[in-house]
Amino acid sequence: MLSGAVDERLSAGSVSMSVMMAIETAALVVPVTALEFLREECLLTGEGPILTVYRLQSQSKASTSLSVLLNYRIHGIRPKPQTGDRRTSDPDDEVVVFGGKAVRLLRLSAGGQRLEPLGPLMELPDWALDVRWVSGEKGPLLGVALAHNAALLLDPVEGCVLALCSCQEGCLLYSALLLGGNWEDSVLVGGTVFNQLVLWRPGGAQPGGKAPVERRLPGHSGVIFSLCYRRETGWLASASDDRSVRVWGVGDLWGAGGGCGDPSPTCLRVLYGHQARVFSVKLSPGRVYSAGEDGACLLWDWGGGGRVARTLKGHRSGGVRALAVSEGGDGQGRWVATGGADGGIRLWRVGGEEEKRNAEGGQGDTEILVDLGFQGRGVPKVVGVVGDGHWIQGRVVVNTDHGEVYLYEGGRWGLLWEGGPEFQSYCVMEVLQVRGWGAAASREGLCALGSLSGGVQVFPLSQPGAGVLLRAGPGKVHSVLWVKCQAEGQGGGYLLASGAEGLVHRWQVEVEMRDTGLALRVEPLRPLLLPPCAKRWLTAVVYLNRPQGALWVCGDRRGSLLLFEEIEHHQEKKRGAGEEHEDEEMGREAHNGLVEIHDEKGDVVVGEEDEEREASRAGLTLQPVSSLFGMHGKQGVTWVSEHRGLLYSAGRDGCVRVLRVGPEGLEVLRVQRACRGMEWLERVLLLEPQDSEEEQRAQEPEGSGKEARFVIVGFHSVHFVVWDPVRQEKLLSVPCGGGHRSWSYCPHQDGLSMGQGALVFIKQGVVLASKPSGEAPSRAGSLDLRQGLHGRGVGCVCRLGVVGEAGEGHWEVLVTGGEDTSLTVLAVRPQTGAVRVLSVITDHISNVRTLTAVKRLDGRTDRGTDKQTESLSALLVSAGGRAQMQCYRLLIGGNGQSGLPSCQVIQVASHRLDDQWERMRNRHKTVKMDAETRYMSIAVVDDGTESVLLALACSDGAVRLFSVSELRGKFELLWETFHHERCVLSIAPCSLEDGHGNRRVFLFSAATDGRIAVWDMSTVANSDKPPTAALAPTSPCLTVPAHQSGVNTLAVWEEGLGVGHTDGARITLASGGDDGQLSVALIRVQYQGEAVGGRRVCLQLQSQWSVALAHAAPLTALRMLSPGLLVSTSPDQRVCLWRLATTGLSQQGALVSHVADAAGLEVWIEAGVGSVSGCGDRGWVVVCGQGLQLLKVTDMEDGGNREDKPGRRSCVGGREECVKVSLHQRCLGDKTT
Repeated sequence: MLSGAVDERLSAGSVSMSVMMAIETAALVVPVTALEFLREECLLTGEGPILTVYRLQSQSKASTSLSVLLNYRIHGIRPKPQTGDRRTSDPDDEVVVFGGKAVRLLRLSAGGQRLEPLGPLMELPDWALDVRWVSGEKGPLLGVALAHNAALLLDPVEGCVLALCSCQEGCLLYSALLLGGNWEDSVLVGGTVFNQLVLWRPGGAQPGGKAPVERRLPGHSGVIFSLCYRRETGWLASASDDRSVRVWGVGDLWGAGGGCGDPSPTCLRVLYGHQARVFSVKLSPGRVYSAGEDGACLLWDWGGGGRVARTLKGHRSGGVRALAVSEGGDGQGRWVATGGADGGIRLWRVGGEEEKRNAEGGQGDTEILVDLGFQGRGVPKVVGVVGDGHWIQGRVVVNTDHGEVYLYEGGRWGLLWEGGPEFQSYCVMEVLQVRGWGAAASREGLCALGSLSGGVQVFPLSQPGAGVLLRAGPGKVHSVLWVKCQAEGQGGGYLLASGAEGLVHRWQVEVEMRDTGLALRVEPLRPLLLPPCAKRWLTAVVYLNRPQGALWVCGDRRGSLLLFEEIEHHQEKKRGAGEEHEDEEMGREAHNGLVEIHDEKGDVVVGEEDEEREASRAGLTLQPVSSLFGMHGKQGVTWVSEHRGLLYSAGRDGCVRVLRVGPEGLEVLRVQRACRGMEWLERVLLLEPQDSEEEQRAQEPEGSGKEARFVIVGFHSVHFVVWDPVRQEKLLSVPCGGGHRSWSYCPHQDGLSMGQGALVFIKQGVVLASKPSGEAPSRAGSLDLRQGLHGRGVGCVCRLGVVGEAGEGHWEVLVTGGEDTSLTVLAVRPQTGAVRVLSVITDHISNVRTLTAVKRLDGRTDRGTDKQTESLSALLVSAGGRAQMQCYRLLIGGNGQSGLPSCQVIQVASHRLDDQWERMRNRHKTVKMDAETRYMSIAVVDDGTESVLLALACSDGAVRLFSVSELRGKFELLWETFHHERCVLSIAPCSLEDGHGNRRVFLFSAATDGRIAVWDMSTVANSDKPPTAALAPTSPCLTVPAHQSGVNTLAVWEEGLGVGHTDGARITLASGGDDGQLSVALIRVQYQGEAVGGRRVCLQLQSQWSVALAHAAPLTALRMLSPGLLVSTSPDQRVCLWRLATTGLSQQGALVSHVADAAGLEVWIEAGVGSVSGCGDRGWVVVCGQGLQLLKVTDMEDGGNREDKPGRRSCVGGREECVKVSLHQRCLGDKTT
């Protein structure tokens, strides 16, 4: 007889630990391990033990969630099959959820608005791999496939086993699939550890015996992770560790008669397309869906020979862990949902007309290219598009090498304008969309062409005969650029033409409607003069209309960014009518006799003979008031734009820079790199707000200076790519052949949303266009049901503070660093569990191991206070692999009670230990002593007003002291010591004051030998002069042996000695190590005599004790929640609270976290806020690892170190009502198994 029970344990999501303290989960982001559609109405998701319901018809928002499996992860969700044809949702739906050794029955009612358990949690004797509803005499039963190739029949109401059967081949299964409508005819398909599929019938075993294997399917070279069967076709699909998907023809495994389908099953097709292991597979009519560790969901077209018809990518590193495909219907296609290791959930709408078009086009997951069939003289050289939406609704303008301009409209080509000989062979062209009149008002545009002899032809597309010919000097016109007028009602723009010797001619062009038709009104403006360089012409420009005066921000071909200040309008009017020809004369004068001298870099330097000439030209032109020379490398600036007070520039160095115009000119706030290999960037496009009302309310007003959400447009190898730096994914990829061609990108007509749009380009003399999707962005693209974080694990977490109003409106701001080399700024709302990604920083080249922050409110250091405010400013320092440090200024702004916070990232400084090595000549001839130094831990020693002192623990055995100055914008190495002679794992500071007001600063460092060294850093921290190595100590003042192996984490705090003791203090040192031990040492600090800079200090180890097995695995993080209360965590997934008393340590309680491989902790106290029962302060704990979990701790007065008070209400966390359930074996009919 089998027996099992559900213990009276406390839920991991809500655990009561004592009468005085309670802890519960406030927010959770972990890998999504289960997905299932409930018809076309709801999506059920499993994250950890929590089941969440998303309603697909109400903006796809979560309607309800419930923790159902205690400490087990949900690995499967099975709705109860509905009888008959049910198109609408009944009031109630029954769902069975399983994972680990647990199975639970739930009811989903109120149209997906309410979840409630129908019975207690049923704990099984083995791991459940699959659960299937089967029919019974008195009601539906549950068939369960177990991990050791066995199956049992379970009564979900009474919680007892009705039948149990094992296979003769009792091996371990990695996956299982139980098929059949009743127990007698059921078939179990198992993916064994021997890389085979075995088929056997649980109902076919003799009493007291085991069932034999009836079919065996070899072929895979790796274990099988997922199985799927489709009864209509008799196909069985398997996904394996060998990166393949196999489809087998097994026949009917569902019918009556007790058979296992086809007696000779065959492999119909082997599908290779994934770059890593395949975790999940699904079947639909004519399609196979697979998802794997490479983060891609592939749609295989069965009728097309098993090719990949479409690739769905929407998750960060870590892969796709769960996949669900709806049945579809009514010709609208079907839903595809993917759940990633990053905790994100993405939803796609596939099938229907789009799927049919892709199948007929035969283009797979690439964009369909359309030849526009250019008809005209010569070879197309330049292309542009004018109009709202893509090229199908707009106008395509093409210029040829014969100096002719052709217009493509309504599927036909027509000659628009024919130029003279000066426009042949060489010509540059730019088009601008302007406000028009009549039927083509939305497609009216201005076309400008520059010639080899300085001519600039400008004409409207609707009436080319109304054009004018302008002169940009006698030399070659390198580029023509349009800037649209910002004033309402003006149908025109500013035209800039780069002529010879860096002279940029400008005109203001307006389109007017007169009795004779369209006419152009052209007003010349004062030219711009670019600084001397090798490539002296304009490539990008933006106009800023500021109250203090108009500004022009320009980018040149040399990669520099220039700021020009416009002269006052009344000063411009003072120029006489006879001075109008000065521009042309000035250009001619500059062309004659200019002496060029090239420097070592190839840049042009003006010689002494030209100084007087340049000075005379400077009086007639605008000079740059600020310049960032070579900011985008030597390949040039490609784009400059402005949005709400911030500037965005892109170049061919692979970087997007966010800038602002400060008091001293252009200031770079931060640098955003595109994906690896994407060096040729062309444009920055701002994303329109999502449909969410919450995000719409989060929009900042004009001039707010908050960074906008943007995507990057450029070229990656031979593809035109739209890259999302936040999601770290390609939104659009068009195989165009590379960047050396003319092109024009047309965003979606509803605004750029998730990369929808089309590209028109010229390739080998042919005008091609990518065919855009005709569906709305929410249909053709993907929908984020839940944002993902890091996919490869979170190594560290740091809290910045709180923004927003008190109550439901405030957000906790956290920063996480992961193994995917990125930093993520998060906003967490504890009351609702909502998690929002504010910004993603990708400047690190290796994993981020440690973080620290200096929190500042209103420009002052926030020492120990936590006031809720509408804004927050913090200095963030991150460090990790490759000995790299990054420093940022983060500006977090609140947006009222219901709005999302906004984040502005300002890059302050960066540093690498091997920077000098990278600049060495002939470094390949020398040996680098330590190529992989890593920063293991970081701590703030002193946060002064001018600079911040940072101490770092390094893997090369060194403890290093750095200073970072926000004004100078750089790190400086002040001191280093190799005292430990082995890897230093952790570091922590401690600051205290003696009775005379002198501040003493101590630094604790711990290494892999289990010893902790104490350094007196008071002289360095208290010095009035800039810190130097001469002020740093040469040896530690105390060494504490604490562990048998490495010390991973430290927690240090000061305690006074009581009344009357003014000659010393006591430091409490807590540490956790690889041996799983938690140690605490009390260090007596004694002040003796007078010394330079303060009194002499003596440290003495007073007492020491430890808990040998505090955790069952290495203790990875330890923090002090309050004096006397410690929080620790470990990869054993336990979060423990420890009470410190004079007699030693006692465990206050333990919580099983849902975050695997716990690596970091962050704790804080929300002072003055009562708990739910109205007693005590509220503490918060964040655990990070393979996910993120926010825990709320209540009733912590006196650090939890107090006696119960009479009449005091006990704060007890919500406990789940669990009863012991016996799984009694019972006869099923006349058969006993």
